[in-house]
Amino acid sequence: MKTATVSLIALMWTCVNIQIAAVHQRDTDHFIQAIQQIEDSSLEVSPLSIVRSLRRAAGHDNAFTQSFLGAIDSDSESDILKTNHSRDIEAWSLEFLRFFDKAIHNFVTDAREERGVVLTPDGTTVALAPLLQGIEAGLKARSQGLHPQDLHLLTLARTLGLSFLHAYNTSSAERLGPDGCWDNITAPMVFKLLGAPSLATDALINGGMDGALLGVRLSEGAEPHPKLSELLQSYYHFQLGEAGLDKAPRLVSPRRRENYRKLVPPSLLEETVLKFLEDRHPSEELKKAVKEGVQDFVLRYLDCPPMIPRCQWGAQTPKGIPVRLSPPLRFLYIHHTEIPSSPCLTFHQCSRNMRAMQRFHQEERGWQDIGYSFVVGSDGYMYEGRGWGRQGAHTRNHNAFGYGVAFVGNYSASLPTQHSLNLVRHRLAKCAVTARFLQANHTVQGHRQVVAGTTCPGDALYSEISTWEHYREAESPNATAS
Repeated sequence: MKTATVSLIALMWTCVNIQIAAVHQRDTDHFIQAIQQIEDSSLEVSPLSIVRSLRRAAGHDNAFTQSFLGAIDSDSESDILKTNHSRDIEAWSLEFLRFFDKAIHNFVTDAREERGVVLTPDGTTVALAPLLQGIEAGLKARSQGLHPQDLHLLTLARTLGLSFLHAYNTSSAERLGPDGCWDNITAPMVFKLLGAPSLATDALINGGMDGALLGVRLSEGAEPHPKLSELLQSYYHFQLGEAGLDKAPRLVSPRRRENYRKLVPPSLLEETVLKFLEDRHPSEELKKAVKEGVQDFVLRYLDCPPMIPRCQWGAQTPKGIPVRLSPPLRFLYIHHTEIPSSPCLTFHQCSRNMRAMQRFHQEERGWQDIGYSFVVGSDGYMYEGRGWGRQGAHTRNHNAFGYGVAFVGNYSASLPTQHSLNLVRHRLAKCAVTARFLQANHTVQGHRQVVAGTTCPGDALYSEISTWEHYREAESPNATAS
């Protein structure tokens, strides 16, 4: 057995309270628990020692990583990991090590199962390798009094560069994504991708953004630095109050897209990707492909709102044959759910609401599926209903002409959170126009404007949307666009 592997096992040998079956559950909660076991052991180890040990144990101590983070064997902190290797290793310790290896080593199987990823409490999936590399870079930069040079190249730009290069060389249409879904959101074990994989899956991109954000935070923070478990806990496992993200800390996982955009402008990201590819002497055609790839990245991961896919919230199969839409459509119809009447503040609560609404629409209303195209939670995410391609059942006699977007809650007397409103007003609309799902001169209307006998989307929300740029008074779908 390699010295690095034995060192990590010896470091964790006192963690006898961990159940082997639980260790293999692939979520941030169990990963953080494993980190806490190391921190609470009799050995005094720093966060930098832990992330470097995990990097080596998972086989990520390659030449490229060493060029940024240094070789582990040459680091004096590795002395902390030196223990008596003759100690007998319990069977659970080997299972513990296998957990870290599976949790960090990222690859996609022929069956499109992505490994090296974990489910976070907000419903998104994160690859741990780029996350930990960003944290290590930030810790090292601070401990040595240095600026974290090329942090974005290490955490994300390299991944994008490899994916863009592969797509360019193979004429592949897959240069970004896809997302995927877990077999069980309460006890996740298997993560299956929703389509053919690129070299930059959503999980790798999420992990890369998180690694950059946390790495920069660590490089700029003052001593003493937080424990690794505390850092991850505060970022992924925060509790939202009634105000949702409006009153949440700045550095939390549902804000990753807005935070990353502020941290890395698109021009800098393109420059950094090209820097990674410079030793390949990129042609003008490849540079153009990189530019287009970065533009696609900005649209999908920075401009568009974060979306929880149907399979992730547990949608049932639609009944009957769906009617296809013919985008770009002209209308965006705004609703409130009224029931559920309270905003949903967590992924699990919002998912339960989605399943309840779908069940009601299918079983009580006799519809094919949940009626809405998209649903907005107060947890920082939108939830896919019928999506961009299938006609909904949200606005009677108008379903073929527009998308129905519902805010979870009753907004007769109060408004959704400002963050939720911005997801629709500024991000969903811009995303839909750029992707040609929605016309540039589209019209925003409340449900009550086109369907008699309803007060939806509630007086307060209707008053709010009447101030939006694309709001129009009653207008026929067949009217000529100006």
